[in-house]
Amino acid sequence: MPDIHPRANDIHGELVAWRHDFHQYPELGFAEHRTAARVAELLREFGVEVHESVGGTGVVGVLKRGAGGKAIGLRADMDALSITEENTFAHASRHPGTMHACGHDGHTAMLLGAAKILAASHDYDGTVVLIFQPAEEHGRGALAMMEDGLFERFPVDAVYGIHNMPSLPTGHFAVRPGPIMACEDNFEITIRGKGGHAALPHTAVDPIVTASEIVLALQSVVSRTLGPTDNCVLSVTDFDVDATRNVIPETVVLRGDTRSFTPDVQSRIEETMERLAAGICAAHGAGYDFTYSREFAATINTAAEARVAADVARRMVGAEKVDAACAPLMASEDFGFMLQRKPGCYLLLGNGGDGPGGCGLHSPHYDFNDEILTTGAEFWVRLVQDQLRP
Repeated sequence: MPDIHPRANDIHGELVAWRHDFHQYPELGFAEHRTAARVAELLREFGVEVHESVGGTGVVGVLKRGAGGKAIGLRADMDALSITEENTFAHASRHPGTMHACGHDGHTAMLLGAAKILAASHDYDGTVVLIFQPAEEHGRGALAMMEDGLFERFPVDAVYGIHNMPSLPTGHFAVRPGPIMACEDNFEITIRGKGGHAALPHTAVDPIVTASEIVLALQSVVSRTLGPTDNCVLSVTDFDVDATRNVIPETVVLRGDTRSFTPDVQSRIEETMERLAAGICAAHGAGYDFTYSREFAATINTAAEARVAADVARRMVGAEKVDAACAPLMASEDFGFMLQRKPGCYLLLGNGGDGPGGCGLHSPHYDFNDEILTTGAEFWVRLVQDQLRP
C-alpha cells in the first residue's frame, strides 16, 4: 500500500491543533463567525487569496497555478449542532448546548491542511477553489453561497466533498456513481376536529382517533404506493396535542420527514400522503391542513467524477480499502444542491468502528478521529494533482 504523502504527515500536529480548536468553539449555522475568521486567517498565512462573507459566513479561498483553464472546487462544512456534549476530554465544547457532533471540525481542518500543502506546491496547473461552507445541518448553507454567486464568482468544472463515516473502517473510502445520499422532505398535517368532554365522545369529532388512523395509513405509502426498488423512508416523528386528561382536544398536529432519491418519488409520496389525510379526515368529519416542504436535494454523484475520486483513493490507500459501489445512505446532505449545478462527487471517509471514531454521528459522545485528518488532507492534494496536471 502506498505511504501517505510525507508533506501531509509533516503537518499532522497542526491539523490536530486546528481541529481541536474548532471543536472547543462550535458555532451553529450562519453564526460561524469565529470559525470563519480563523479559516480566513490561516488561508492568508498560507498565501491563499481569500474571500469572506460569501453566503453569510462562508469563506472561499482561491489558488492559481500556471496558465491552465481548468478549475476544481473542494468543499468543507463548518457548522455544529445544538447538542450538549457529554465527552470530558480537554478539547470538549466550551459552548454549552452546542457541539461538533458530525465532524465538520475535522472536515474544515482537512481542507485547511490541503490548502497549506497546495499553497506551497507548483505541481498543478489551473485553479483550486476552496469552499468553506456554513449552515449545512439545516440545508441552507450551500444554497446561500450559490445565491451569493459562488459559481459565477469562482467558476469550477467540478466540485467535490467528503464526509467522515463512523461505520466505515478507519482510512477506508466509500463512493458510488449516482445517488449516495437521500433528499429530505418535511411534512406537517393539522387535523381539525371538534373538542368535547371525554365522557361524551359522541358529541365531539376526535382528532386523536383521526390522527392515529392517518399515522397507520402513512405506513402503507412506501410499501403499497412505491415500487420495491424505490428507496424511501417515511417517518412520523411528532404527534402534538394540547392535551388535558378529561378533554377531547380540538386539533392534533403530525410532523415528520421522508427520504428518497428522485423528484418523481418525492411527488408520489406527497400526493399519496395528502390523499390519505384528506380521505380519513373526511370519513371522520374532520378538517385538515397539509404542508410538504423539500428541505434537502438528493446527493447524486456524476459518473465521471465518482470514477476520478475512486481512482485517486485507490492509488493512495490501495484498492482493498476503497468501495466504489457502496450502498446509498438515507441521510441527507446539502452538498446535493451544489451537484444540481455542477458535476461532482461526494465520498465517505472511514472514521473507524472502534475507539474515538466509533460513536455514531449526532451523538453527544461523538468525536472525530484525528487519525484520518492526514488521509483527508492528502486525498484533496492528490485529487488536485490528478485533475490539474501540468
